Amino acid sequence: MEEILEFGELLRLIDDRSTAFRAAVAAAPSLDVQVPTCPEWTLFELAQHIGEGRRQWAATVAAGPAAAPAPKPASGAPRERAALLAWLAESTQELLDALREAGPDRGCWTWWGTSQSPQTCGAVARHQLQQFVVHTYDAQIALGDPRPLPDEAALDGVDEFLFTCCATTAPWPHAPATVDYHATEGRSWRLWLSADGARAARVRTPGAAADASLTATAGELVLFLYGRIPADSMKAEGDRRLFDLLAAWDPDE
Repeated sequence: MEEILEFGELLRLIDDRSTAFRAAVAAAPSLDVQVPTCPEWTLFELAQHIGEGRRQWAATVAAGPAAAPAPKPASGAPRERAALLAWLAESTQELLDALREAGPDRGCWTWWGTSQSPQTCGAVARHQLQQFVVHTYDAQIALGDPRPLPDEAALDGVDEFLFTCCATTAPWPHAPATVDYHATEGRSWRLWLSADGARAARVRTPGAAADASLTATAGELVLFLYGRIPADSMKAEGDRRLFDLLAAWDPDE
């Protein structure tokens, strides 16, 4: 398996996870059930976030390189379930059409300008897949029926999170440290934290022991990185306090 999914595979998986998300919405006893992993949202509000966010990203991709994202669309999520499901499908299709039209190498506004991920439509597709992966899990857990994350999306998700959401040039406000993440599927990553920021790398042989490490399936690592499950549900070694410091760190402050 390649370390980064090809563009066409990213689009296929976005469509797959969008279908799974809509299936959870269709099966819910009520659109007003609370989402335990997003406690401020009901299932309807989660669906609204998915639809509106994908429409905004579709417009942002279509706009090409820009200094700001496309304006947020007016709230248009219908309350009636069949209409909501159709609206969600249309939202995903808008995103997929915009990404296909643009292609992976075209420039695009992104919020991760100082990360290690490029500001391209291909990088947007990678991050959009993870939005669908994690929020589909959120919808499923609201029904009491969480499913394992797809293996290929999960492996790409650990990589994408570290390179996009963790990597930054903002100074790490604590003592320098290294953190390793080991997927039981056979892939590892190291995160270096220092006054120069946070930088990630894929590692074949970690070498010297990190200050802290987590070992779990790639799916569990993704859920941990997005704050859905705690570190103590996995094999953690070293200074576990580093995971709390990372979770609390806001490089923009």
